[in-house]
Amino acid sequence: MGFIKNYNFLIRKLHSLTGLIPIGVFLLEHLITNSFALGGPEAYNQRVEAFQNIPFLVWIEIIFIAIPLAFHTILGLYYVYLAQNNVLQYKYYRNYMFYLQRVTAIVTFVYVAYHAYTARIGRAFAGIEISYEFMNNILSQPLFFIIYFIGLLAAVFHFSNGLYTFAISWGITIGPKAQKTMQTICTILFIILTAIGTAGLIGLAA
Repeated sequence: MGFIKNYNFLIRKLHSLTGLIPIGVFLLEHLITNSFALGGPEAYNQRVEAFQNIPFLVWIEIIFIAIPLAFHTILGLYYVYLAQNNVLQYKYYRNYMFYLQRVTAIVTFVYVAYHAYTARIGRAFAGIEISYEFMNNILSQPLFFIIYFIGLLAAVFHFSNGLYTFAISWGITIGPKAQKTMQTICTILFIILTAIGTAGLIGLAA
């Protein structure tokens, strides 16, 4: 990892940026798409079909989703490995958030890997189309609903809290007042996105 040490500043900037764009944008799109399930199977299937009909979708997914996601994930897990978690010694709010950011990184990684296999890679090999019926068969089972809900919480927290640290590392929020305001915004964002994501899961499980 000598390369990372030599270009640590630039790589950390790119790491935080990919967490926001395009990964964060993809997360928001995913949550919004799932929320269409509240309108019934037909509304959800139409939304998914419209997404699947985007020209050059496979290349878009590889270039703008898979590659940035792989970069962000591999580097993020490396940072988790290096992190010195001292939450038991220093029990203050931001230290807890730092610790949870690392924990949710691992949980989100496992969740995304599982979801990508079942909903994208496995589907491609099996020739199964993503539909309301497909997701309903999964989420109507209590155990899988809980797994998806935990994955949702982890992903949304990681994104919301990551947005807070992004604003600091990119010099957007300078000073305690600006950072406190951003913290409030990110907390509200976490609540809103969790509500949207949970509603989508409930709609798909109904």
